[in-house]
Amino acid sequence: MAGSRVGHHQAQDHPDPSPGLAAKVLTVSDGVIAGTREDRSGEALGDVLGAAGYEVVERRVVADGVETVAEALRSMTGGFEGLIVTTGGTGFTERDLTPEGTRAVIEREAPGLAEAMRLVNPLGRLSRGVAGIVGHAIVLNTPGSTKGCVECFEAVADVLPHALALLAGERLH
Repeated sequence: MAGSRVGHHQAQDHPDPSPGLAAKVLTVSDGVIAGTREDRSGEALGDVLGAAGYEVVERRVVADGVETVAEALRSMTGGFEGLIVTTGGTGFTERDLTPEGTRAVIEREAPGLAEAMRLVNPLGRLSRGVAGIVGHAIVLNTPGSTKGCVECFEAVADVLPHALALLAGERLH
């Protein structure tokens, strides 16, 4: 994804957006920013979100770091109603700071979503990812591996439309 660098984003141009489920993907990776790695996890999330009925309206890539993640999420959540899934930066290395950047932005945590995502695979116990709410948006942190990010999304995909409808003001029960 050569066009996606710090401070830049790639919006998908759709003439007739489908009503309902909108999503954005944020890849957090020093390697992708440096051009030494491909954004495979961001691509995989875009594919699985599309297959689940979401219209991916934006994909963005930022370098690892608390401020880079927080700044991107502030921009991506502003006035947005839908789902934002991050990939990368949830592990144990000193550059894995996506949860800290996410916590700087979210208004309320959604620990049940993060816990469900951690349960899909034994390696999930090594994820420090969080989930939370900003206005009418849900933010999910997923691992940077292609398999891991897809498994984590799929672990909560069934409840997300209901959660987004509640955030939009629908009273479903």
